Amino acid sequence: MTKCLVKRTLFFLLGAIMVATAAGCGGASDTKKADTGKKISVKFSHVVAEGTPKGQAALKFKEILEKSGQFEVQIFPSSQLYGDKEELEALKANNVQLIAPSVTKLVGFVPAFQLVDMPFLFKSDQAAYNFYDGPKGQQLMNTLKSHGMLGLGWWPNGSKHLTNSKRPLKTPADVKGMKFRTQSGGVLDEQFKALGAGSQTMAFGEVYQALNSKAVDGQENTFNNIDTQKYSEVQKYMTISSHGRLDYVVITNTKFWESLTPDQQKIFTAAMTEASLFERKLADDLNNKSFEKLKSSGKMEIYTLTDADRTAFEKAMEPVYAKYADVIGKDYIEAARNSK
Repeated sequence: MTKCLVKRTLFFLLGAIMVATAAGCGGASDTKKADTGKKISVKFSHVVAEGTPKGQAALKFKEILEKSGQFEVQIFPSSQLYGDKEELEALKANNVQLIAPSVTKLVGFVPAFQLVDMPFLFKSDQAAYNFYDGPKGQQLMNTLKSHGMLGLGWWPNGSKHLTNSKRPLKTPADVKGMKFRTQSGGVLDEQFKALGAGSQTMAFGEVYQALNSKAVDGQENTFNNIDTQKYSEVQKYMTISSHGRLDYVVITNTKFWESLTPDQQKIFTAAMTEASLFERKLADDLNNKSFEKLKSSGKMEIYTLTDADRTAFEKAMEPVYAKYADVIGKDYIEAARNSK
């Protein structure tokens, strides 16, 4: 009797252990399933207002990506999360997964990004878009990998044009002796130096007052910025020069990217491609509307460079190319020049 009781007790304990083990396995399986079904969080931080092409494209990207059911995207516009100076470090630390800085902000990592500042390089907006979408533009984005970042899309803002308060700018000689506001960057300083003009680095928000007080004579910007910043109130002349560009690159960090499955990466890339086309159209539309508004206001005397004018400016810029061609890469420059 005692032996039977012992056996029964052992069988009971063994059965209880098996049930508990099975329940434990089932719980682990359920937990794993729940984890797999959890949406991937994506934080997108940028420094401009939601109404801008960049801001609207970020919202469009969120809309498209979330349709997959696998991602949840939070947009933080107008430097709500990080400003210009902090966002790159925040991205590298994976505190955010997407940012869209001005191309010039990337020059410190990869000098070849100075390409967009090279004067009179792209023949048109479309030529720039074709370069960005082509093999060399994609290659340039991928150079960020060694810094723990990955370019996912080019978001154009537009071609730059010259304005000033002194005289019409039709030839390189007309620029001589003037002083222009620029963003930071050696290429931008060199382009004005090649024309016999001076330059002063200045924050965007300070430009209107500097133009108004004549601390600088002129500046370079997109039609939309010239319009919305009301530069026509303090600048009498505008030259449609399309001599440089103001564009953005949307980047993620490699740690986040490599955490995605190949299928998730495809979904992400497809959403970015669609949002990028949407942003490009918005930027074109806004610049065109701003140009029409500037023309109709009658406040500025507007001159469009002819082909002969452009050739003269290109010749004047040869020292800039001599200095920066090897720094940027002659292959990138040639690809941009040949883009149509």
